[in-house]
Amino acid sequence: MNFNRIIVWFRNDLRVKDQEALHKACSSGAEVIPVYCFDPRHFETTEIGYPKTGSFRGKFLLESVADLRRNLRKIDGDLVILRGNPEVEIITLAERVKADAIFFSEEVTAEEQHVDKSLEKAAWSKGIATERFWQSTLYHIEDLPFPVTQVPEVFTQFRKSVEKMASVRPTYPQPNKINFPNESVIPLSGELPGLKSYGLEDPEPERRSVMEFDGGESAGLGRIQSYFWEGDHLKVYKETRNGLMGEDYSSKFSAWLALGCLSPRTIYEEVKRYEKERKKNQSTYWLIFELIWRDYFRFITKKHGNKVFKIEGIKNTRDSWRRDSADFQRWCEGQTGVPFVDANMRELKFSGFMSNRGRQNVASFLVNDLGIDWTWGASYFESQLIDYDVCSNWGNWMYVGGVGNDPRENRYFNILRQGKNYDKNGDYVRLWVPELADIKGFDIHQPWELSTAQLKKIGIQMGNTYPQSMVDLEGVF
Repeated sequence: MNFNRIIVWFRNDLRVKDQEALHKACSSGAEVIPVYCFDPRHFETTEIGYPKTGSFRGKFLLESVADLRRNLRKIDGDLVILRGNPEVEIITLAERVKADAIFFSEEVTAEEQHVDKSLEKAAWSKGIATERFWQSTLYHIEDLPFPVTQVPEVFTQFRKSVEKMASVRPTYPQPNKINFPNESVIPLSGELPGLKSYGLEDPEPERRSVMEFDGGESAGLGRIQSYFWEGDHLKVYKETRNGLMGEDYSSKFSAWLALGCLSPRTIYEEVKRYEKERKKNQSTYWLIFELIWRDYFRFITKKHGNKVFKIEGIKNTRDSWRRDSADFQRWCEGQTGVPFVDANMRELKFSGFMSNRGRQNVASFLVNDLGIDWTWGASYFESQLIDYDVCSNWGNWMYVGGVGNDPRENRYFNILRQGKNYDKNGDYVRLWVPELADIKGFDIHQPWELSTAQLKKIGIQMGNTYPQSMVDLEGVF
């Protein structure tokens, strides 16, 4: 169908490279109006009392939208900024500018799909066409060797099938030029809102953060350049990815992937180029392996729908979870009295990021040691994580809660053993739990093992300087 004027609605696809909706719209010869709509529902307070989008993620989002606008302007386009419910505001704009089509990316979770259906219904009633594009995964949904309803419940089966029977489609090039309407159609493109307009404060700079996460495609492409090509870190990714400190123990691409500032296919193509020009080994494969995991959680969410958000999960098994707000709050604040847990939770609180190793440990502690409702943990991560991805987050939390994709029955993480394996000298704990910094070596992980006299000598009083442990970890290590 030929269109004269197309709105390209950006969502979690904030990029101009490998952006199929934008590419198809620009290739059609029509006038193209890129739009981003700030949905107030994304900033509401959740039932556990935290904003759905917290300050770190909010700041990253604003930076990403601003970067998208700059990149669109470089190719003679612009980004129209709207505020309100997209299913209302975008239709209103489409009527005003006489657009005859709306292009957008397909999402898989219930809230987004409700918006999609409402928008499509309203557009249809106005005679405006809509087209959806699948562009959030490495493997396209149409290329899977099975229908989504038959996606295997075990990751390994999924991975082996797609690696053997599917291929990754090439990326779409960035448009050279956007045919943006003149000022008589779009006199003003709108202002970016500030965090304060959503009741959020700008996060304080944190010198202990693993790195500065700047939102946007430009910063995402810069991260590929620095991690792959300048630092040459990809060749040791598999060995270092379980680290806790520093910028380069892992790729940190997750934040840019979460908002679609980078597409997984762009990363895949860079890995393949690295393998050709530098080195191909287990580490280069392992980064692609992680992208396949990300795909898997998205397809599982597409398969099971709202079950991933329910306490029974996709296994439909209900447990007797505790809902103790005071204990949960101690976990959130990094005041559990277990130093390795507290260090990770404080890193999340003060920087918006936590390593994958840390996430597994604090989730296991909340669920298995404290017995607290896993959905509370998932909801807190949603608010705090700068790289929050709805499918990966809830998929991983379901796993920890024992109601997800899990061929193993025992998901318990021995916190002390994990601390010994990944922070043997206690440097990570020392960074984030400074009140214990004078305890030498591994003892910092188990201050309760030191005598009162030993602790007093370095100015520490358990229960005062640092909280008593919420659980008894003696005898488990």
